[in-house]
Amino acid sequence: MTAKTSLGNLASELRADIAAAKSVPALSAGFTSGLGLLVAQIAFGSFIFSGALAPYASQGVGLVLFGNFAACLVIALAGGYRGAIAGLSPALVIVMALMGSTIDADGDALFVTTASALMIGAVATGACCLLIGRFRLANLVRFIPYPVAGGFVAGIGGAVCLAAMSLMGADAHWRTIPALLEPSTLWKWSPGAAFGIALYLAMKRWGNPLILPVSVALAVGAYHLALAALGISGDEARTAGLLLESTSEGGLWPALGLADLANVDLGALATQLPALLTLMLVALIVVIMNIAGLEVAANEELDWDREFAATGLASVVAGLGGGTAASLIVPASLRSKLFGAATRLTGVVAALVIGGALFLGDGMLELVPVPLVGGILFFAGLGMLDEGLVRSFRRLPGSEYGVIVLIFVVIIAFGLFEGVGAGMLATLVFFAVRLSRVNAIESTYTARERRSSKVRAAPERVILREDGERARAYLLRGYIFFGSVGPLADHLRNSLEREPRPACLALDFAAVSGFDFSAVSVLARFLRTANAGGVQVVLSAVSEQLRAGLERHLPQTDFDALREEPNADRALERCEEIVIDAWRASAGVADKRQASLLEHTAADIEHHLDRQVHFEELVEALRSWLSPRRYAPGEALSAPGEARGSLQLLISGRVSAYDSEGARIRQLSPGDALWPSDPVLENASSVIADEACRTMALTPDRRRRLEEDEERLALALYRFLLAGHFRAGPDPGREQS
Repeated sequence: MTAKTSLGNLASELRADIAAAKSVPALSAGFTSGLGLLVAQIAFGSFIFSGALAPYASQGVGLVLFGNFAACLVIALAGGYRGAIAGLSPALVIVMALMGSTIDADGDALFVTTASALMIGAVATGACCLLIGRFRLANLVRFIPYPVAGGFVAGIGGAVCLAAMSLMGADAHWRTIPALLEPSTLWKWSPGAAFGIALYLAMKRWGNPLILPVSVALAVGAYHLALAALGISGDEARTAGLLLESTSEGGLWPALGLADLANVDLGALATQLPALLTLMLVALIVVIMNIAGLEVAANEELDWDREFAATGLASVVAGLGGGTAASLIVPASLRSKLFGAATRLTGVVAALVIGGALFLGDGMLELVPVPLVGGILFFAGLGMLDEGLVRSFRRLPGSEYGVIVLIFVVIIAFGLFEGVGAGMLATLVFFAVRLSRVNAIESTYTARERRSSKVRAAPERVILREDGERARAYLLRGYIFFGSVGPLADHLRNSLEREPRPACLALDFAAVSGFDFSAVSVLARFLRTANAGGVQVVLSAVSEQLRAGLERHLPQTDFDALREEPNADRALERCEEIVIDAWRASAGVADKRQASLLEHTAADIEHHLDRQVHFEELVEALRSWLSPRRYAPGEALSAPGEARGSLQLLISGRVSAYDSEGARIRQLSPGDALWPSDPVLENASSVIADEACRTMALTPDRRRRLEEDEERLALALYRFLLAGHFRAGPDPGREQS
């Protein structure tokens, strides 16, 4: 689909939404969401550009508002979710504030360098998201472990609350708790904290989108009435730090001009590379969590690649236009659906509300109390703490909740950058522990419990029934790495000590996706142990990577002692041969074992001879209906089309049936039959003669005539075929034949 066509479809969709009944709820939801965003984004911008950057608060608010405006508009138009609302996440606010507070510059250079760093961060974050969406890589990043993401959320929520306290003039630290309760300090932070807590409880209890803008308006009014009652003028309040200051007479955007870029301190900007990488990492986590949260909350399957692409485009537009990164906001986006405003028009209206304040001026900042900004930050931090710590406590087991607490404590005690490092380490440990708990053994069996497809004589079947426990097969699975290979090697080593002592071990790697260096090394050590103990190891479905790794790790004699087979069936056949040979070697000096074998095989031999007699009688009765055929070794018994229709009775020799991947399904010997309705052979792609063989074939035409003319003989044939599935029980069709 071309860009022109996409724009045309988008315009048509918007016109239809405007004319539809959705327009009224869209205007209402968009306007209230826009007001709520406006209040929160002004608070975020004021916090980011505080301290040494306070004189540039208006331009800083302009940066944040433009980023919010661009993100809200672009995601509303380009995203897959109708009614999406976007804005700056509180998680990013802390990273951005840390960047501003650690840049080593003064005056205009400080502001321009900080703004440039935020813009570069927005473009870099957007480019990363665009690449993920463009190359459809969302599935590779969407599975961040919940405990790790929850720890980030909880830690950043706690940092936001501490930052709010600091903004309101209180040094929040466990050592300063007594000082926080002194009257001279209490009056600075308690109004804002009380407002944030009340706002959080009200939103959690009722969830009405009007609560935020209405409560802000009431709080601003009450604050100014209190100042008037105390006889404090607006200028005096701003001088005392009780009200925000406006530094721009016109609009808030653009915050930077091209000429301002000459003031960028490139050295100070270069020192922010770790902070920019942290910003990108946290932004990526925020995007993932918001998309996942919206998908669950709205009970709607989202196209993750499209959402990443839309978020990336929004951040790039915001950064190039002089703004900050932003992403989806789950509560506001979900409200659009709940209010019947699931249309792109909702996000457009919210963006226009923010754009109005952005382009008409920032005189409103002079009315905003500093405690109100702190209260809104406190409100945002409490929400993140609730999500990361409180709700997770009820959802997760203790071990996983411990990861959340660890990351939270590190962020609060040492800082966000250290918390990010702890989170990345926790991610590695989390994956290693989880993967190590996955059993690398999918299934295990012995040659007594399962037989290969090779046809065995009665004495050999009895030997396997008696000594089959000495051949053990293991079907392995998944990616075998340093965390999972240890338990696997321990299990295999323990099997060498079991009774009866194994003569052979078969390891099937067909379902193994790969290995790391440590896994190959540990497997090589086990193979040396097995060889030293006289146990033959047979490997099947071995990859070139594993073969090369074992060859590097094993002495040549141990490597040559290994046996390889193409699949698990052939490996089991090889183990059966080893067990049978071992039995015969021991029986050579033990007449008692040979006598036992004769005793146990007598019944099998009698049954085999009895069935062979039935088979020969049946062939003789059908001789006038059958056509003789001969096949050389390696020759297909019949053409693919004919194989499905003809019935062939094997008179001499052996043949094998193979599936589409070349694995043997079954081997047949004299007295067996290949027939169209055999449930075992119906999926066979080929039937090949293992040696020179002879069959008697019944073609489909003759079979139909047999059913019509010799009903009793046909019935005897079918009863023979179905009796015991070739090898089970006496032939119930003997009397009929």
